[in-house]
Amino acid sequence: MLAHSYQAQRAALGNRWFTRGVVDLNAGRFDAAATEFRAALLYSRDDYSYQLNLAEALVGLKHTGEASAYLLNLWDREPENGLVNVELARIASQQGRMDDAIRYYHDAVYASWPSGQEQRRRDARLELIELLLRIHAAPEAQAELIALAANAGEDPGQQTRIGDLFLRANDYEHALAAYRASLRLNRRSATALAGAGYAAFELGRYPAAFRYLQAAVASDPNDSESAERLKTTEMVLHMDPFRREISAAERNRIVVTAFHTAGARLKSCTFATASTKGTRSDMALSDQWARLKPQITEAGLRRNPDLVETGMDLVFRIEREASNACGPPTGADLALLLISKEHEGN
Repeated sequence: MLAHSYQAQRAALGNRWFTRGVVDLNAGRFDAAATEFRAALLYSRDDYSYQLNLAEALVGLKHTGEASAYLLNLWDREPENGLVNVELARIASQQGRMDDAIRYYHDAVYASWPSGQEQRRRDARLELIELLLRIHAAPEAQAELIALAANAGEDPGQQTRIGDLFLRANDYEHALAAYRASLRLNRRSATALAGAGYAAFELGRYPAAFRYLQAAVASDPNDSESAERLKTTEMVLHMDPFRREISAAERNRIVVTAFHTAGARLKSCTFATASTKGTRSDMALSDQWARLKPQITEAGLRRNPDLVETGMDLVFRIEREASNACGPPTGADLALLLISKEHEGN
């Protein structure tokens, strides 16, 4: 009876120190928490929870060597423990051991988590995705994001975050799907509208991009990036002479404007005297533009409608070459470059 009473008293004292440690750990007071968990271990040296929480406090204190010793011992005892794998992944990431970090994160994602802690599994996958994006492993990040999106549920905030991560992984199709899922749940979210507009813009779906970006700017007038993207989208929609719904007269006006815009870009770019091989004449783009200029007028296009394609072909080549030689364009030149990509191969 005395022995049983003694053991019960030791267990109670250990649990008391452990409870204090948990409070301090959750509050970010890692130094105090580490001291309290060490005190708890004096009464129960092999307690798994005590050692695990002490390891977490040591990670918070950046005592990674000592934390690793505890965690590796715990991993040997329970290699399927999700939290142990997450902490080992974090330490490996801090030390630049990315392959080990990815392996531990994968083990954490597919580990056994106690009931009610599924959110921690999701958090582990999010940390893994952030790591993959940081090391520019976009295809691997996309695969993890697809798995995450499949279980996102009816939470607009989660769907928006997934969309943001898909954008960073350059997966615009899945990003757009995630933002749309978010907007079905909260159609006024300025963040989701801006994200959907960005994704649609990158996919070349300019009518959809216009609708989303217009709504995003209306919801948040301080969103300058969406406002600038909206301006470009409007120009793309209005400067495309190959739209079916416009009249011949309007098409001719657009071609004349585009031709002169490309001419101005040509003059401001140092590549203008270089020859472009593979064209019909192999003459410099500047010479081709000057030779065609007298014919690219509204009257000239009415007389010879075939000049629409001839003129726009030269406009597109000028904008592509100028972009390669003189850097990314802005304004109307950017719109023409995007239109050229839309009609590439046609």
